[in-house]
Amino acid sequence: MTPATATKPTYGPLTRTAHWLALALQDWRTTEGERWIYVGKTLIAAFCALWLAYRLGLDSPSTAMTTTIILALPSSGMVLEKSFYRLCGTLLGCTAALTLIGLFPQQPVLLFAGLALWVGLCTSGSALHRNAQSYVYVLAGYTACMIVLPAIEQPMQVFALAVTRVAEVGLGIICSAAVSSVLLPRHQGTQVMRTVQARYGKFLSFCQDVLQQKLTPAQVELTHLQFAADVAALELGRSAALFEVTSKVSHVRAQNRKLHAFNATFMTALTTFYTFHRLFDRLQRDDETQVMQACAPLYAIVAEALQTTPSQDSLDTMQQHLQTALAQARADIDGAPIAHAQRIDFDTVCELLERFARDMSRFHEVYFSLAHDTPLEVSTPQAYAPKTPPALVIASGARAGISLALLALGAYFLAWPYASTAMLMAAVFCALASSSPRPILMIRQVLAGFLIAMPLSLVCVYFVLVHGDGFPMLVLSFAPFLAVGLYLMTNPAKLGVGLGVSTFITQMAPTNLMHVDGAAFLNTGMALIVGLMLAALVFAVLLPEHTMGHKDHIGRALWREALHACTAPARRVKHRFDNRVRDLLSQLNAAAGPAPGEATRAVVRQALTLLEIGHSVIELRELIATARPGATRHALQQCVDHIAAWLRTRGDTALQAALAATLQAGAVVRAAQNEAGVTPERSARLQTALADLHSIYTSLLDHMAPGAGDHHAA
Repeated sequence: MTPATATKPTYGPLTRTAHWLALALQDWRTTEGERWIYVGKTLIAAFCALWLAYRLGLDSPSTAMTTTIILALPSSGMVLEKSFYRLCGTLLGCTAALTLIGLFPQQPVLLFAGLALWVGLCTSGSALHRNAQSYVYVLAGYTACMIVLPAIEQPMQVFALAVTRVAEVGLGIICSAAVSSVLLPRHQGTQVMRTVQARYGKFLSFCQDVLQQKLTPAQVELTHLQFAADVAALELGRSAALFEVTSKVSHVRAQNRKLHAFNATFMTALTTFYTFHRLFDRLQRDDETQVMQACAPLYAIVAEALQTTPSQDSLDTMQQHLQTALAQARADIDGAPIAHAQRIDFDTVCELLERFARDMSRFHEVYFSLAHDTPLEVSTPQAYAPKTPPALVIASGARAGISLALLALGAYFLAWPYASTAMLMAAVFCALASSSPRPILMIRQVLAGFLIAMPLSLVCVYFVLVHGDGFPMLVLSFAPFLAVGLYLMTNPAKLGVGLGVSTFITQMAPTNLMHVDGAAFLNTGMALIVGLMLAALVFAVLLPEHTMGHKDHIGRALWREALHACTAPARRVKHRFDNRVRDLLSQLNAAAGPAPGEATRAVVRQALTLLEIGHSVIELRELIATARPGATRHALQQCVDHIAAWLRTRGDTALQAALAATLQAGAVVRAAQNEAGVTPERSARLQTALADLHSIYTSLLDHMAPGAGDHHAA
């Protein structure tokens, strides 16, 4: 039989069916299957915790079950991280409760005042940190409430309540950690590396689209906003991966420095690219044909290098070609009758292109080392540091403390036996929602879940569970209803609703000695719902504008960070400035929702302008620190001082003074550059200073009316 006449092997119907089923199963496993695996693992952890709580004779088995729902997260690293901080917060809250009861036994007014102060401080701590560690503060606050309130009338029982609370929460933690780590684990270390690869690809695509002019200004601004959120998300994922104990997490631990460097080099490259793009866009608007023609070959070299996924060799080649093209372009400009103002634009474009090529090369070097686990020398890691505006930190604590004091006094003097349950639920969600950019929406979703869960729980307990006998029948009775809430939790848009359904149903789990009481069921359900309504009312009435990520607070904080870049000690000021600005933009992105409006975009534009000014000022300060005393150093210092004065006052007079100081500094630097005997190294540093001064000057003019100044004067 010749190859021409050979026939392909044929498969029978059973083989084809098996192959089709295997492909369908694989596709289901990576899509809908992930959601049902999450539901199944959470149900196993919840019922294991409930069974153990029954066997150990704990007072409130539902607490252990509810803990597993709260710890139900997509990856084992996230579960272990939250478990650790939940245990720490529980222990800290129990200690605070024992201290308060010991200080103010049978003195409800003083006890409520101390409790309100403690909850306010804990809520402020949670708002200040805004990372996984913030959960310690949240738990420490409302755990103290859960122990103190039942112990008001019986202070001698407070120690037993604290021990029981720790045992129940600890049992839920153990079950969640064990199931998530052993049963079909989803490792956070793997997710971190996927995030790194996705970020690198997204940044390349963004650069390509901008260079090809495919994006509108609004799309560019929103992409910068999303990049800021990506920086924060990678840091959260990295910290969660460190809690895993696997070979994959050891890889993440070993690359911890590189992950910090990846974020840092990404932010540097992104800022340089934005500065270059803004200048190039301005040249197009001003129709500077000669400069555009001279820069076209340089622009083409960078664009060509980013067309496909670059390698380190291709980026090195790009830098070599760019240096050759720069020399040729400078020779052409020197021989052309070009205005002095346009020469400044050309020199600035050249400086920014060289800077972006270096930044992009370093960013790719870090990425390649992460993706292929190759050695890379990284300096002392500079971690991403979240920053919350002080006004929001204080407002969060004040809101939580005041609301708790008022609700506690109301519950104490009301005759309704379940008022304390409502008050406790309100206090819990006042603390939890303080770190949310949209607290009322969060509470509304959980409230919707409670309203859905109440009739489901009624059917589960009074029409299904009462006909069963033994733990297996209890599992069969609860599992279908609980699965509804857990499945909703797999959808990010309905996470709050699913959490409300799941936690409400687990609260209805029977105690060791089952007692069916319809009146207690209705009262408990009403108390939980009323508590959530009170929490929403608190956020609507008490300091409603002081929520996480509010554009007004973010805008003011951005100005403060730019001022800090001018006045703070020089050590690590660049890294701190980058981190803080990106973190503020991340908060703004979370508060803006899926469709940011024009007001949000205006804050983004302001942030990018201040970021550009801040970076240029920091580089001028580095030059000042190493320059010898003289006219150049004095002029640059005067420029930085006047910019700081403008950032402090934001007045027109200070703005005019900053513009004048920038012009004066530019003239002095150019004079120093033309002096005889200037070394090539000093000339290059002075040229960098001129590019920074030009960037500062044009950014300052953005705050004035169009036509208020010459964009080339610096």
